[in-house]
Amino acid sequence: MRIGVIGTGKLGEFHTKLLRDIALESPDVHLAGIYDKSSLRAEEIAHKYSVPQFSSIEQLASGCDAAVIATTTSTHFDIARQLLGEKKHLFIEKPITATVEEADELIRLEEENGVRIQVGHIERFNPALRAVESYIGEPMYIQAERLSGFSLRVTDVSVVLDLMIHDIDLVLSLIKSDIKNIAASGVRVFSNELDMATARIDFMNGATANVTASRLSRNRYRKMRFFCNEPKSYASLDLTSGKSEVFRLVHPAQASSKNPVKTYAARKILEQFGEIKDAMNGMVLDYITPDVPKINALRDELEHFIDTVQNGTPAAVSSRDGRKAVMVADRITDEITGNAALFD
Repeated sequence: MRIGVIGTGKLGEFHTKLLRDIALESPDVHLAGIYDKSSLRAEEIAHKYSVPQFSSIEQLASGCDAAVIATTTSTHFDIARQLLGEKKHLFIEKPITATVEEADELIRLEEENGVRIQVGHIERFNPALRAVESYIGEPMYIQAERLSGFSLRVTDVSVVLDLMIHDIDLVLSLIKSDIKNIAASGVRVFSNELDMATARIDFMNGATANVTASRLSRNRYRKMRFFCNEPKSYASLDLTSGKSEVFRLVHPAQASSKNPVKTYAARKILEQFGEIKDAMNGMVLDYITPDVPKINALRDELEHFIDTVQNGTPAAVSSRDGRKAVMVADRITDEITGNAALFD
């Protein structure tokens, strides 16, 4: 499998390095080369990682079976449409496109040309999330906060498509229900697009998600909290540090053999939750701090993409998953701007 990288900015460089490493370890994977509209930047990365430099997207397409698109969001559609027409498999960094209509066209071309698209929603591969996910039940309330500093690099899109899209995708992957309603608010500060936004997403099954994103923060902050049923549980997760904890109300026989909370520790933790002890009805409080494996999430998703192309396995984040996230992002933006659109 010959694969190329389009875009050699910060993220594109990460892709280039990891694909080079994968290719060195896998004889059936070859990093064919890179392309960037800035020939000087492409030359720098090509020299740094000892990979070929293409002079155009057309030249890259002729030498590849698949490509990674790691350019700005506003360019995704035109580049992807060109490569799909050449029957190339694509890994497209999130979001898949800037609009739902563009995503629909890429899905049509994907199906028409018999190729595969994977969208780079990297948080699906966050090892801390995966460690927590195996312990929580059915999420009924999710709170997500994602804060970052301001960057001119991404002012071609709003904070909804830039940052919040990560948590929108996670929420949609965790709550298996159709959306009932969305309410949202936000502001523009340093750019012509939204720089801060918050949204409440209500689902048909009664679940709710509150998501907040800002690119006006001095500190980088990515946290999620889950309140779940079956079993009744609460989990908090720091997606940056990987630190997490889970509290579950379970029957004594279901308690974690590794770390059920007992005696003094149990009494102190229960006190933190208020007067819940008498309402537990014979259940016990199970406290878990999941072990987080040392996994490079970006490499993991690239290896999933390679497996999808080579072996026909389902894409970890499909083009339709990417479309759905953009559709919800559009609805949030419309709610903020006062131009609400219908779901389809």
